[in-house]
Formats: sequence, structure tokens, C-alpha cells
Amino acid sequence: MTTGERRRTDARPRAFEEVLARIEERIAADGLTVGDRLPGERQLAEQLGVGRSSVREALRVLETLGVVASQAGRGPDAGAVLTSRPGDALTDLLRLHLGLATLSMREVIDTRLMIEQWAAARAAAAPARTATARMAEAIAAMDAARDPAEFVEHDIAFHLALAEAAGNRLIVAVVRALRDALRRYAVDAVVRLGDTGGLQDDHRRIHRAIEDGDAGAAAAAVAEHLARAYPESGPDS
Repeated sequence: MTTGERRRTDARPRAFEEVLARIEERIAADGLTVGDRLPGERQLAEQLGVGRSSVREALRVLETLGVVASQAGRGPDAGAVLTSRPGDALTDLLRLHLGLATLSMREVIDTRLMIEQWAAARAAAAPARTATARMAEAIAAMDAARDPAEFVEHDIAFHLALAEAAGNRLIVAVVRALRDALRRYAVDAVVRLGDTGGLQDDHRRIHRAIEDGDAGAAAAAVAEHLARAYPESGPDS
């Protein structure tokens, strides 16, 4: 079994994944309905005993899924508003965030390849200026990254913008879950490569193909990019 195929059964859920599950439980236990407001970030962090960044990341996932809407303000006006009740489909998706640690690298990369190739081709069919602009911003931010961890943060932003360009919120949520599961391995991949020039060339090819409306080139560029970043997870490994 290769390193890429090694099962990650010893991985523990990160704080934000635990927060996702706790918020879901709270919505169900408290009988919250559409229009009700969740506690603010600080209050939730104190109640759950985690950092505010973990709460913020969990709420961002719920907002992507259309479960909550962000609400700026102070005091009673602070906190996200519940816009829909979690159903079975959402529960399954939240479980995906918690369960990905048990999957092999090969399984996660294969899933990413399938989803991101589709997203790139779909985005190229009708390029959205807002999403392609975010992709360009992420590329520039990666150019300026000071270390592998910072590079990966902007790399995640690039791939989320790619998913958003396809115009499917469920795809965005799944890509976010897959990228979160690979975060540590993505940093290791950048360290191993040493030079991020090749990865950046891939990003620019993906971005250019989408802007040019070339679905085939966009999908091919995604495949080349993942093969470069995770060569150990290829079909012959």
C-alpha cells in the first residue's frame, strides 16, 4: 500500500467539523425555525469551547449550503439567521465533512478529479465574471504567498471559485469538504514540490481555458494539475 493509499483512521476531526455537528444538533434540539437567529460567533465559541475561527468556518459551510445567512450587527442583531431547516441531504453532507478522514488519498483525489473536471467544463460553457475574477485574485495571492500553508489557503480559494463558477451550490459544498480533508496533504505536496511555478502554470491554464470558453482544455488542465500535485495517487500507484 502506498503512502497515498494509507487509510487515515487515526485522523481526528478538526475543530470546525466538530462545530458543524454541534450546530446541527443545536438547531434540532432547540427547535429553531426559519427566521430564528443563532448566537453570535463569540457566544457560540464560548458555548462550544472552541476558537472563533472554527465557528466562522463552520458557519461559512452552512451559508454555502443555504442553511444560514450572515447578519452583521451587534447585541441582539448579531448572529446568523436560519434560512432553512437541515434535512436528510444536508445531514449526509455534514457527515461527509466528518467522514472523509477515513478515506484513502486515491479515493479523495479521484472524486476531486471527477467533480472539478465537470465544474471547469461547465464554467467554460458560461464563464461568470465574478467567479473568474476571484480565481485571478487567488492566483495573484498564491504568487505572493510567504510559505506553503499560505499558498494552500489561496489554492483552496482558487478551487472553490472554480466550483462556484459552475453555478451549483452543492458542488461548492462538496469541493470545500474534499479540500478541507486534503489540507494537510496539500501543504505536504507544496513542500515536496519545492517550486510552485508548475502549479501556478496549471492554475493559469485552467483560468485561461474557462475565460476562453474552452471546456475541453479546462477539464484537461484540471487533470494535469491534480496529477502534478498528487502523483502518488495516480492510476498506477
